[in-house]
Amino acid sequence: MKVRLEIRPEYKTKSIRSYVIRAGRITEAQRRAFDCHWPHYGLSLFAGPANWPDLFGRRAPVVLEVGFGMGDSLLAMAAAEPDKDFVGLEVHPPGVGRLINCAALQGIDNLRVYMADALDVLQDCIVDNSLARVQVYFPDPWHKKKHHKRRIIQPPFVEIIRKKLEPGGLLHLATDWQPYAEHMLAVMRRASGFRNLAEHGGYHLRPEFRPRTKFELRGQRLGHGVWDLLFEKTGSTSPDPESEIKTA
Repeated sequence: MKVRLEIRPEYKTKSIRSYVIRAGRITEAQRRAFDCHWPHYGLSLFAGPANWPDLFGRRAPVVLEVGFGMGDSLLAMAAAEPDKDFVGLEVHPPGVGRLINCAALQGIDNLRVYMADALDVLQDCIVDNSLARVQVYFPDPWHKKKHHKRRIIQPPFVEIIRKKLEPGGLLHLATDWQPYAEHMLAVMRRASGFRNLAEHGGYHLRPEFRPRTKFELRGQRLGHGVWDLLFEKTGSTSPDPESEIKTA
C-alpha cells in the first residue's frame, strides 16, 4: 500500500505572519515531486543550523530567497549562476512542489528549499555571517493600513537579515506596489549597518541577476512600475548618511 506524504509547512512560533496559507490545489506532478525529490532538495526547520558546505558538497556563496512563489525566478537564477548555491523559503506547497519538480527535470543541483516560516528558519537554521545575498521579491504589500503590521519588511526583520549576511553581502528588495516601495525605502534608510547602492540614496535599477517574470513583464506592458532596492552590509552599525538624501 502506498503511503501519501503529508505536505504541510513546518512551524515553531506564533508571531505575526506576513502571509496567509491559501488553499491552492496541488497537482499530481507537484505531489509526485514531493514523493521523489523532497529528500534531495528539501531542508527541515528542525534540523538546526545549516552547514552549507555539507548540504551542497562545496564551498560557494549562498543566496537566500524569502517567499519564492512558484519559483520561476529562483530556478532561473540557480541555472544562470552555477557558481553560487541557492536556498529558497516558501510556505505554499504548490510553489515548492513545482520548483523542485522543475529543478529535478533540469538537473539543477545548486538549490535547496525550506517549506517553513521565514523568521523561524532565519532564527533557527541560518548561521550569522553565512549569506552572500538575501532577496525578497514582490512580497505581499498588505494594502490596508490595519494590515501594514503584517508586511515582512520591518526593522526587526531587516536587523535579522543584517546579522545573517556576510560583510559586503547584499539585501535586494523588489516590489510593484509604490506605497510599499516607499515603506521599504523608509525602513532601510533607518536601518543600521547598510549602505544604499543606488545613486542619490533612492531606488536601484534592476540588477542583471534578477530575471523579469511573466507577471512583471505583463504589468510593465500595462504601465505598472517596479521598484528595486539594493543595500550592502557594511562594517558599521550606524545608518548610512547618504541614505538620508531625499530624491524627487
